[in-house]
Amino acid sequence: MLVLGIDTSCDDTGVGIVRDGTILANVIASQSLHRAFGGVMPELASRAHLESIDQVVGLALSDANVQLGDIDVIAATRGPGLAGSLLIGFLYAKGLAFGLQKTFYAMHHLEGHIQSALASEPSLEPPFLALIASGGHTHLFDCQVVGQYTLIGATRDDAAGEAFDKVARLLELGFPGGPAISQAAKSGNDQAYPFTMPLIGQKGFDFSYSGIKNAARLAVEARNKGTLEISVSDLAASFERVMVESLVKTTLRAAKAHSRTTIVVAGGVAANQRLRQTLINQASKLKTRAVFPPAQLNTDNGAMIALAAWLRSTRAEPSDSLDLGVIPYWALDSSQL
Repeated sequence: MLVLGIDTSCDDTGVGIVRDGTILANVIASQSLHRAFGGVMPELASRAHLESIDQVVGLALSDANVQLGDIDVIAATRGPGLAGSLLIGFLYAKGLAFGLQKTFYAMHHLEGHIQSALASEPSLEPPFLALIASGGHTHLFDCQVVGQYTLIGATRDDAAGEAFDKVARLLELGFPGGPAISQAAKSGNDQAYPFTMPLIGQKGFDFSYSGIKNAARLAVEARNKGTLEISVSDLAASFERVMVESLVKTTLRAAKAHSRTTIVVAGGVAANQRLRQTLINQASKLKTRAVFPPAQLNTDNGAMIALAAWLRSTRAEPSDSLDLGVIPYWALDSSQL
């Protein structure tokens, strides 16, 4: 079974090809034009997708050494994401499916992130807990059976990746913020600035990052005025430490409360090495394993959409209607999948 997956949910044009659960190709065209703005400009993103998608599909077919006619299933991200960006990949995929008379699957972006863990652990099966941490999402899901997800926690304001981006911009470290802050933090003292842990003492499993983002802004302003003597590296390290501790502690509490011994972590923030090491180490003490996708699947990509669609094909699900439209704000719950 050959599956071609397309993801254009934000600013990366991703096309992946999977054969029976094995990734044959994963081509991503990243849009560097947004760096000048310190964030993604939606209209520019959709135009860039339109300009690059033909080439990216061609490169993926070449990498996989297959022809377009060999593809059995074509899948694309339906949502959530930027409306204009979603439309480019979704309409392109529907056109291919119609023209080639192939099975078409309209996929949920977050399910793609979760199922990307299949690339590192093909035997992964529910039940498990899933943490998705990215620029647009910080969500905790409990997965009891394949294709059914229960939201048990989410950010109340900023997503984790968004907080990294905004603080990196305050520190003039560049975009995207996660890698920039991690690089600066390597030479910093992570105890130098006393950031407060978000939502201390909560009974639930939510996240909140507007407070620490604002605290970072105040610290940077004080530093610029000369009333706070602290290096950029120390601020970056202190910020990263608290962000990681918040994600890890909340996730482990949720795993314990729901009796889950497997945790899947996906999304762009999953690439953070401190998060990986901390969660793996602390989870092992609780006899719980933390599963991360391969590094190349942490960002938005088409291979994760192809993997999730391949899983649907193994359940012999019928093709989705080509009349479907995109859903920019699409909650991940079983009633909509």
